[in-house]
Amino acid sequence: MPIHTCHILSHERLSGDVYRLKFVSEPICRGAQPGQFVHIRADVQSDPLLPRPFSIHDIDREVMGVEILFQVVGSGTRILSSKRKGESIEVLGPLGRGFGVDHERRISVLVAGGIGLAPFPFLIKRLRESGHSVFVLAGWKTVEEIVGLERIESSGASVDVATEDGRRGSCGTVTKLLNTRLRAGDFGSESEIGLYACGPGAMLATVAHMARQYNVPCQVSLEERMACGVGACYGCAVLAADRENACPEYKLVCKDGPVFDMNEVCLK
Repeated sequence: MPIHTCHILSHERLSGDVYRLKFVSEPICRGAQPGQFVHIRADVQSDPLLPRPFSIHDIDREVMGVEILFQVVGSGTRILSSKRKGESIEVLGPLGRGFGVDHERRISVLVAGGIGLAPFPFLIKRLRESGHSVFVLAGWKTVEEIVGLERIESSGASVDVATEDGRRGSCGTVTKLLNTRLRAGDFGSESEIGLYACGPGAMLATVAHMARQYNVPCQVSLEERMACGVGACYGCAVLAADRENACPEYKLVCKDGPVFDMNEVCLK
């Protein structure tokens, strides 16, 4: 797969350390599926040496644009945050396995924790194109951390927010909100519901536990540190959930994922 030199169409700061960047790439835009990611190297300097993985936030087929939503957490994302419109970046992608659309279950419930909201605008588009009713539950610790929600609210999905400080939406975690709404039957028949989740590992484990409790299928998007992004270095291995095999087996987040059925991997 070739590395594309892509020009930045727009770059905006959404909050203190969260940015939304759009670059032009016809091959990536045409080939991308919701839940896949791109590997970006913002500069050709030796430090940081490795590119960084970013979920595909959304696509714009009119201009062949690809968007990412990211938070500055280290030197690589700090360099990327300094890039400006018209500058270029090196991009490899689209990479990995994305979300699958279950055409038998027409009610899709998306659960996001913090910046885990990143892949959902693109996924919502695909689900609504397939005739699904889409519900989004998004959670943050504080109201000040809420970011990127306007794109979700304008997507046609039904949106509920949970904040642990209780200053917006439901008070508590997003998994508490999910449990409350599943127990009340707010989304409809359990036989029609499919869950999609992206966020911290503990949140994903809790969502998967509830999915089993209510007998609802669930796809989870995992995050791991990556080096190559294509399955060559084995740096993003996670334990597979093969309980019948005495020898541990592993899945690669970059190649086998980042999206997995909840029963494929060990979540904790």
